[in-house]
Amino acid sequence: MDVFTPYHGENADEKHKTTTGDQMSSRISWVLMTLLALGVAGYAMMNLLLPSFRNPFVQQIFALSPSAISLHLFGGSVAMIVGAFQLNSKLRARYIVMHRWLGRVYVLAVAIGGVAGFILALNSFGGMTTHLGFGLMAVCWLATTLMAYWHIRQGNVRAHRDWMLRSYALTLAGVTLRVYLGISALIGVKFVDFYPILSWICWVPNLLIVQWFIIKYPYKNSNN
Repeated sequence: MDVFTPYHGENADEKHKTTTGDQMSSRISWVLMTLLALGVAGYAMMNLLLPSFRNPFVQQIFALSPSAISLHLFGGSVAMIVGAFQLNSKLRARYIVMHRWLGRVYVLAVAIGGVAGFILALNSFGGMTTHLGFGLMAVCWLATTLMAYWHIRQGNVRAHRDWMLRSYALTLAGVTLRVYLGISALIGVKFVDFYPILSWICWVPNLLIVQWFIIKYPYKNSNN
């Protein structure tokens, strides 16, 4: 069972009542999420390491803020990859020590990517709407991750799980941003018109969906 599998009870008998359909849906969701995360992380690293790969828009960002965009791409890519595997409960249970160390790597990666992202937001294309959209996303990304770290240090697994889900939902804004960009291009929406909207819809729906998941499928454990 991974984080996407609904948890229906506290005793062993109830845990084993999870249907085959739920388990299959959970596996498919995790695999799809991980493949998208790996793909976008790879794309980001290619932009970071291969100047010839960058499109004109990315080239402009590198020209204006080379350090910030480099740190944002690096931190975001690491967080996206590490976070996906952190959410797999089978891996987590089998390699708990590695899970803890990768958790520290995730927090550091978000700190790097989030601070750099906030700096980029201050000068982002699209004016005040994108400054606020991307800037607030960076603040929320940092805040949710720090909350997750603080709660696990306090031994509160339930709160840690909930805040990590919120944090990774924001990490996946890198995926949803590119999905929406691709859709907008296919239907002929102009980039200049869509980008301010994108600065909000790439992350707000993610948070709303994961909050619904947290409420509908609360973490239950006799120790928390």
